[in-house]
Amino acid sequence: MNEVLGIALPAWALSFWQANSWLAEALAVATWETIYMVLISTLGSYIFGLPIGIILVATEPGHILENKKVNQILGSIVNVTRSIPFIIFLILLIPFTRWVVGTYIGTIASIVPLTLAAIPFVARLVESSLKEIQWGLIEAALSMGANAWQVICKVLVPEALPSICLGVAITAINLVGYSAMAGIVGGGGLGTLAYYQGYQRYNSLVMWSTVVVLIILVQGMQMLGDILSARVAKKRR
Repeated sequence: MNEVLGIALPAWALSFWQANSWLAEALAVATWETIYMVLISTLGSYIFGLPIGIILVATEPGHILENKKVNQILGSIVNVTRSIPFIIFLILLIPFTRWVVGTYIGTIASIVPLTLAAIPFVARLVESSLKEIQWGLIEAALSMGANAWQVICKVLVPEALPSICLGVAITAINLVGYSAMAGIVGGGGLGTLAYYQGYQRYNSLVMWSTVVVLIILVQGMQMLGDILSARVAKKRR
């Protein structure tokens, strides 16, 4: 028996570890790159997507800031952007990404298309969450003299917060898949590791290892989203 990281291993396991010890390091680096891309992209997409979702709801016919033209134009932009497959969107944005960060390859560069692709997705998620709020609550706030800004800040967003928290988890999970696709063009993270070290070199161990890590990431994000949503909902009661 021999030990690796304080764990006693039989000879065959030790031999396997020595032959593939590079994979553990590569997975650790790639996993961190994926988490970093997803976290920053999720944050950026909500900075822009949350206001867009609020505007989409508030400018609907009969709502607090009714404006048919703004609603139609903004809705059309969101729909057009969402209809473009991410891999095509990624390629279309290469000139813009290069202009913003100086390159279109690498982890930092991938954040640009990931964020822009997620913004319309977030806008629709937020819109859906806000539409779940009963009109009676909004009407009650208006009857007490609340203006549009107060209705948004004190009624719409707080009441929809549990659903918005779940939306954050859904967005992050979506971005994990997008980041894997970005790896095909050298975007970094688990996608790059799986494509260049697994697919192109016919290394099934790398492929399956990245799949397992991705599954763990997705399950972890969903669990965190569920827990956060439950806690927020509990506080609202």
